Amino acid sequence: MPYTGAVNFVGRQHELTILREKLQQSGTVAISAVSGMSGVGKSELAIQYSREHESDYPGGICWLNARELTLAAQILQFAQLDMELEVPQQDWQGKSLSISEQVAWCWKNWQPQQGLVLVVLDDVTDLGNCREVLPTANRFQVLITTRLRNLDPNIQELSLDVLSPEEALQLLTALVGEKRVQRELETAKQSCEWLGYLPLGLELVGRYLAKKPPQWTLLKMLQQLEAQRLEDQAINYEQQQLQQSLSTAQRGVKAAFELSWKELHPPTQTVAQLLSLFAPAIFAWKWVESASGLLDLTASEVETANEQLYERHLIQWVENTEDGYKIHPLIREFLKLKLGACEQADNLKRAFVEVFVAIAQTIPQSPTQESINSVKDAIPHLAELAENLLDAVNDENLIWPFIGLGRFYQGQSFYALAEPWLEQCVSLVKSRLGEEHPDVATSFNELAVLYRSQGRYTEAEPLLIKALSLRQRLLGEEHPDVATSFNNLALLYESQGRYTEAEPLLIKALELMQRLLGEEHPSVATSLNNLALLYGSQGRYREAEPLLIKALSLRQRLLGEEHPDVASSFNNLALLYRSQGRYTEAEPLLIKSLSLSQRLLGQEEHPDVASSFDSLAALYFSQGRYTEAEPLLIKALSLYQRLLGEEHPSVATSFNNLAQLYKSQGRYTEAEPLLIKALSLYQHLLGEKHPDVATSFNNLALLYESQGRYTEAEPLLIKALSLRQRLLGEKHPDVASSFNNLAFLYESQGRYMEAEPLYIKALKIAERTLGVNHPNTITIRENLKSLGDRLT
Repeated sequence: MPYTGAVNFVGRQHELTILREKLQQSGTVAISAVSGMSGVGKSELAIQYSREHESDYPGGICWLNARELTLAAQILQFAQLDMELEVPQQDWQGKSLSISEQVAWCWKNWQPQQGLVLVVLDDVTDLGNCREVLPTANRFQVLITTRLRNLDPNIQELSLDVLSPEEALQLLTALVGEKRVQRELETAKQSCEWLGYLPLGLELVGRYLAKKPPQWTLLKMLQQLEAQRLEDQAINYEQQQLQQSLSTAQRGVKAAFELSWKELHPPTQTVAQLLSLFAPAIFAWKWVESASGLLDLTASEVETANEQLYERHLIQWVENTEDGYKIHPLIREFLKLKLGACEQADNLKRAFVEVFVAIAQTIPQSPTQESINSVKDAIPHLAELAENLLDAVNDENLIWPFIGLGRFYQGQSFYALAEPWLEQCVSLVKSRLGEEHPDVATSFNELAVLYRSQGRYTEAEPLLIKALSLRQRLLGEEHPDVATSFNNLALLYESQGRYTEAEPLLIKALELMQRLLGEEHPSVATSLNNLALLYGSQGRYREAEPLLIKALSLRQRLLGEEHPDVASSFNNLALLYRSQGRYTEAEPLLIKSLSLSQRLLGQEEHPDVASSFDSLAALYFSQGRYTEAEPLLIKALSLYQRLLGEEHPSVATSFNNLAQLYKSQGRYTEAEPLLIKALSLYQHLLGEKHPDVATSFNNLALLYESQGRYTEAEPLLIKALSLRQRLLGEKHPDVASSFNNLAFLYESQGRYMEAEPLYIKALKIAERTLGVNHPNTITIRENLKSLGDRLT
């Protein structure tokens, strides 16, 4: 619950009792206000109820700000960060889940699994936007605060009126002291009536009067309020219109606000106007300080502003935060009016924009859990900027609010939340800057990276090609962004098995990075790493190893040991060692990689953690340590399914890996459906001409062979061999493996004369690419010797 609660909460006991009764009857209750009044204490009543009845909700209490643009995102983040749930992107049939369906999954999988849960939606302005994310199960009770009336016939309402005269007097007494009130009891009662018995008005007046010396009478205060109201009505047409739109009680609040406003120092007024730009969410005072520094306000003036605004109840400190504050919605509206009449309004907007653009620029392409936590409170304000303050964003920074929001959500695998921001970025940048602008290329690139993360390769490719072409034309060939485009397009081709197209692009990217940035740069390490991975995929291990070692060394030196890229380098070097049969060298690197990934990216909240589980399991499998491998493979598959959805190549790979384990244990009935799923997924996502499809044909054939189903196995092995020869070339270890597997099948059928030349071919390739002492080479050699023994 992100509010402080009033220090002097009075009355409302009758309402609290009724509220509990209504929630027990229907499970969903709206605290509304007479005539849509703001300042009556709706949120405060919800806070007090939540605190008094916390023990009634062993399933927990979830407080959500319904005015924020990202209500669904709040729920998904709450599920992921607070309950450590992994929200799936697709259902079991591979159909993409909408945001509302993902939210429904969160409610269904709520932790803890037992006990009543209270969900508070504070300040609902449009039930339509909230309806699709409301929980429906009986264990949830939903409490809504709103200025709207008659929300829905199925939702019970508690109309919250102003305080009673007795309660209002009690609150005023708590604020200004009993002696003052008793000395002018009738005037105190008149003041409460004049303020319409509205808690917010009483708070403002009480805080104002508490700062005055003892001789400052209540009568003088009342006279000032009356004079201020007359002044408000006489100022201008806009003020008159505002006065007419407010209730009597809220006009009292307006007058009380104006009295406090006039006593603020000019720098404090400037800071207050700045605050009206923030989203209706918690904000950190350090952001106010940063923006104020751009407005030539001194640190002392900003500190004084904090004190004056807090003392007068114009801002509220949020408990359990270091420097978090919040503004009452009605006060925020008054401050917006002040901003509208301010000559510095444009400067204030630019300062606000500059602060949050800078925050957006700190969000990396692959954020760690730490970096996500460091910016998550800024996200509502960044969204407010992107929705309402783009006029104050200069052309140079136009892309950053959208890229920041996209990376924030993409980094948590919330692809459906990232996509609209990145698509909006493309559309807006093209509209404002024209088609021929480097930032258009950047927006294409960011959206393409999102698509590639989801396995949407056919959508990503044209964007990456456009981005590369634009950058070459606008920036020239000698530019780091051109190198980045070469790299990203190459990674896409590699994901599709198009190795011959990928290699020259990766070599170009590396050469460009080295020439433009020097050898000591993280981007050079990334280029070395990517080229090495391509070589590894082609079985060119001797060329890959020095590049991976160099990339790891560079990353450790430049980024430090605690970085996701270092974890990735440990993993990649280990996989190379495993491919060469160097298991004892691989294992400590894989354990380091997994530990780092879990620490930096979240225990089970990132695809890279799943990848680390997969890699370590593959090593254990290679060593025959099946009981250690199986739980890791199951974890990896579950993580991929939840984070990436069923329609993703990584899920297909996980199906394949788990099936291979089951096959090795003789669990054929469990293995077969997984291999068929993997093959179907690969064909659907990657097309028929991909090395992973060949691998799937190969693995399914080996399963059939193990069961003596030779006639089913043979055409699959022939397909796998043909594909590998065409895609990988004759000198690839996988081609050697295919020759060996087909030969073994022929040998099993007594077709010795057909098997022998295949074994010989396999052995030559393996010795040349893997070396004579590699486990795969030894296996092929022993197979050939065994066949020779049969023939003699």
